Amino acid sequence: MKEIILLGASGSIGQQTIDVVKQHADQFKIVALSVGKRISVLKEILKEIKVDEVCVQNQKDALKLAKEYPNIHFSYGDNGLLHLVSLPKGDIVVNALLGFSGLMPTLKAIEHKKNIALANKETLVAGGQFVKEALKKYQVTLYPIDSEHSAIFQCLQGNSRSSVKRLIITASGGSFRDKTREELKDVTVKEALSHPNWSMGKKITIDSATMMNKGLEVLEAHWLFDLPFSKIDTIMHKESVIHSMVEFEDTAIMAQLGTPDMRLPIQYALTYPERLPLNGEYLDWSKFRELHFEPLSMERFPMLRLAYEVGEKGGNLPAIMNGANEAAVQLFLDEKIKFLEIEELVEKAVHNLEYQAHPTLEEVIDADQKARIYVNQLVEGESN
Repeated sequence: MKEIILLGASGSIGQQTIDVVKQHADQFKIVALSVGKRISVLKEILKEIKVDEVCVQNQKDALKLAKEYPNIHFSYGDNGLLHLVSLPKGDIVVNALLGFSGLMPTLKAIEHKKNIALANKETLVAGGQFVKEALKKYQVTLYPIDSEHSAIFQCLQGNSRSSVKRLIITASGGSFRDKTREELKDVTVKEALSHPNWSMGKKITIDSATMMNKGLEVLEAHWLFDLPFSKIDTIMHKESVIHSMVEFEDTAIMAQLGTPDMRLPIQYALTYPERLPLNGEYLDWSKFRELHFEPLSMERFPMLRLAYEVGEKGGNLPAIMNGANEAAVQLFLDEKIKFLEIEELVEKAVHNLEYQAHPTLEEVIDADQKARIYVNQLVEGESN
């Protein structure tokens, strides 16, 4: 029985992880979990899953829940997340947290020699160097949950990394893939959240529309697979049937195909190297007589271009870019800025905040915070 500590249980990935665990209750058990502010969702989860450790975001919720569930220990906030991943129990931590908040729990879990199933790409974007060093030091394994990186991971099985010519990360193109930049000026939050293929959380859906999500995936792939950015390409593939590809030095290309169902990469991260049955939809080839591919324009998607630039330069810039993006996306969701202003704010943060080539972990955390403050101050200044 593999014991799972689930961070971010109330989100899309968290809910699908719970479904995978329920399908294989003889092999997996969730022993601790966290949610943010969605207490009503937590209560529904606790009807089905018996745990004795739960972390929530706010202290007031933790105190109230402790009275309602006397047999469960409730912690809260960032320290609560660190407490969960430091528990003696738990073989693997599924990190489905949102944004930069996933970095420190990942590092702490590794320190306690727990394997990681990572859906939180910002962990590697902002702190990839520190995560890689910790994985080596404590001899634990990180399994990717992102569909693209899981696809690459699957294609690499039985093949040498040294034989890889390039990775090809596919992109659906997001909600506005067929719109010109002129047409993007007045798009609404509702329109941006209408992804054509995938059902995901709000933040990642907006990132897909700006193509920042693909940029973050490029940085994540760099750290996961130890490849330079010159060997990591992206391509538009609107059907989302091919989740990513690996091209080898002998010209062979391996691809992983399937329906757009995140439960597959979640389950593979939990069961690797085995494959278990999954109660999901099988790919119906009668619906896909043709598959389409086209280059991703760096002019049409400047956030993808910026991500490559930031990745190449490294240092604290990935943390600045990520922090600025998280702040800008939230401002857009709150309808305080327009869609294209997300790009403008992130570019300004990257180009104007102080660059550090060799930051410490504390300086990376500081860069993230400064980027958020900078973006919010820019918007507040314009509104005053």
